[in-house]
Amino acid sequence: MSSKDHSLCLFALFVFYFFVSSGFLSVSSLPSDINLEPAIRVRGINRRGGGPYIGLVTVIETEEDAFLGSVDFRPDPFRPFVDLSGRRFRIGKIHGKNVVYVRCGIGLVNAAMATQQMIDAFRVKGIVHFGIAGNLNNSMSIGDVTIPKQIASVGLWDWLNPGKTDGGQDVAFLDIGSYSVPQGDGSVNELGTIRYNYEELYSKSGKTNTPQKKFWINTNSQWLHLASDLEGMELLQCVNSSLCLPQKPKLVVGLKGATANVFVDNAAYRNFLYNTFEVSSSDMESSAVMMTCASNGYPVIVIRGLSDLAGAQSGDNTVRKFGSLAATNTARAVLGFIKKL
Repeated sequence: MSSKDHSLCLFALFVFYFFVSSGFLSVSSLPSDINLEPAIRVRGINRRGGGPYIGLVTVIETEEDAFLGSVDFRPDPFRPFVDLSGRRFRIGKIHGKNVVYVRCGIGLVNAAMATQQMIDAFRVKGIVHFGIAGNLNNSMSIGDVTIPKQIASVGLWDWLNPGKTDGGQDVAFLDIGSYSVPQGDGSVNELGTIRYNYEELYSKSGKTNTPQKKFWINTNSQWLHLASDLEGMELLQCVNSSLCLPQKPKLVVGLKGATANVFVDNAAYRNFLYNTFEVSSSDMESSAVMMTCASNGYPVIVIRGLSDLAGAQSGDNTVRKFGSLAATNTARAVLGFIKKL
């Protein structure tokens, strides 16, 4: 061993000793039951040239059942799935295209986590997010499918005392007291005002550690243009022989959507969202998937089937009644889009 090699070895031992003695690295503190199998499986997939994949992210079992039941999904013969953090990532082909699919679970956190896991673990070229949603637009109907050009996060609020509305750069206000019935009786609604804020988007294309204020996240323009060819596609009208919609469902590209950790089933709030932000659909995951993709620089598109009227219906919400139909129509649109990619 040369003196140079000897010096390098001593330096490496010194660095290792420094980190151990300083508490930055403690071999004894590492869990003894770490499961390395998922990481090994993912590494095996990537090493043998797996991908690039079209990433598919849906939310609940109803959507998953409709999708997997509608598609000729051919599992990868060597690595059909990988389980990561309690989620199953299925790997295979649809229409001859490499895909990786996951059901993320309800809400913004689940959606963002599953999307980031997919981007980190697999060689994806973009994300197709899909599921069902509430309909906020009176020109749309249950069973229709929307592919929005923009999604807004409408769940980032400041909740203010009555009479306080000055918000500087904030997007919009909801004065809860103005919805009191009857109006003008002199009473005060102590719930006050909700002030809608911008999200902070950290992006690889932006300045490091400097977020951009964003209210709208845009669908990838090339993918949206490609999706426009799906308008006019055949969608299902009936759940079964005895339960059908009064009109034939349609697919519409280029509207706007809203996302928050809120299941909207209130007619007054539905009208507020549509009138204020001109959004046609409401869900609980899309903006998180889109922000995660925008942050990492990946193309993304959202496909949502309308399962209910978000509170404008008479009687009970229709998700249980028409959710499976909306999910099946969504799956048809997703398959059509994959085929075009």
